[in-house]
Amino acid sequence: GHQAEAIEAAVRAFPITLARNPNPDDGQASSVRIGLAALSPRLDAVMVALADQPLVDAQDLIALIGAFKRRGEAAMVVPRVRNAAGVAEPGNPVIFDAALRDEWLAGAADLACRRWRQAHPERVRWLDTDNRRYRVDIDTPEDIAQFAATTGHVLSWPAALATAGTP
Repeated sequence: GHQAEAIEAAVRAFPITLARNPNPDDGQASSVRIGLAALSPRLDAVMVALADQPLVDAQDLIALIGAFKRRGEAAMVVPRVRNAAGVAEPGNPVIFDAALRDEWLAGAADLACRRWRQAHPERVRWLDTDNRRYRVDIDTPEDIAQFAATTGHVLSWPAALATAGTP
């Protein structure tokens, strides 16, 4: 997808498997499907995290995993955060039973996290929280500017990549 070479260079040192979406314009669900297909079949759960959420940290992931362990009969746990107007909005990452992966890979191309959640609300457990980190998502240059103004942190590529011509 967008900046794939730079992103791969930035994460190559981590113990991960890279899976590139050859058609990123097909949308986020197509990327999720490629990632799901690359996973080992021997999993209990899958967490889908967005790469553009700079504030989500280990504590946030631990809270999500804890909620998943206490989920009861639900198949998916989704953080839900109240916005400034008091409206609860879903956040990310999400965690779900690995059996859903097989269901999604066998189903329609656009059936992934959000659409499945909307179609099966009875199988979702909400992690209601005031933790806004689950909702901070950087998609545009305006988001980057707002993030800097709000947090005082300027987002940039690692120095080695910035000198290689990456914006």
